[in-house]
Amino acid sequence: MAARKELPLHQFTDTATVEWIKANRPDFPPAWPSPLRPSTKALVEQAAIPTRWFAEPQLADSIHGHRHGLRTAVLAALLADWHGLSETDTAAAVIAAAVHDCQRQHDKDDQGHGSRAAVWLAANAELAWSHFRLTPSPSEIIRAATAVRLHEVPYEAFTADDRADHSRAEQICDLVKAADALDRYRLPKRSWWPNSQYVREPSFDQLLPLAFDLVVTSEEAFLAGASSVTAVRYAAAEKGLV
Repeated sequence: MAARKELPLHQFTDTATVEWIKANRPDFPPAWPSPLRPSTKALVEQAAIPTRWFAEPQLADSIHGHRHGLRTAVLAALLADWHGLSETDTAAAVIAAAVHDCQRQHDKDDQGHGSRAAVWLAANAELAWSHFRLTPSPSEIIRAATAVRLHEVPYEAFTADDRADHSRAEQICDLVKAADALDRYRLPKRSWWPNSQYVREPSFDQLLPLAFDLVVTSEEAFLAGASSVTAVRYAAAEKGLV
């Protein structure tokens, strides 16, 4: 269906797709070991957002639902620790990653979903940060919402306003974009898989094998009957991340 450009508005992973992903495993470079700081592990433990936060509940278990949001949050946490971000910036990055697709209407090219999610996050900041057992500052909210808004906008398509916003939250924006891109192994065409030329993250290629394994392990666990949250936590624990 992907090859014929006939994918439906709402897309769900099935066993055939996972087997196809596994059969097309790339020849990866050596894996990058990535232990998380205790405070970052605590963030990741809270990264499963409530289903009611999704604008379209049908997407909760789709390719842009809970599992994608959780894996993106895990990858954002890894990158935040790798770059030595402060605990507040790490929290902003993980929260942005967890909610970045929550206002999607469907699984296709839903233009504007980043802007809608950014508005939602700004309007519900107290709710979002309290879910992570934190209290936000106005600057944290702005940086996280900016990262959410810009995650869907290619760098080459940035307007002057986009560039100005990006400059005020550059590291968090770049990190969330990279984490989102790393989770593209869940998609059913190899041309849609992670590509470092579209991100600004020097560690990107080192995370590819981990990102691939997180997709395969969590999707297999979900198809075997685990919840989305349990599936991703199992995959992360298998890699020693949580």
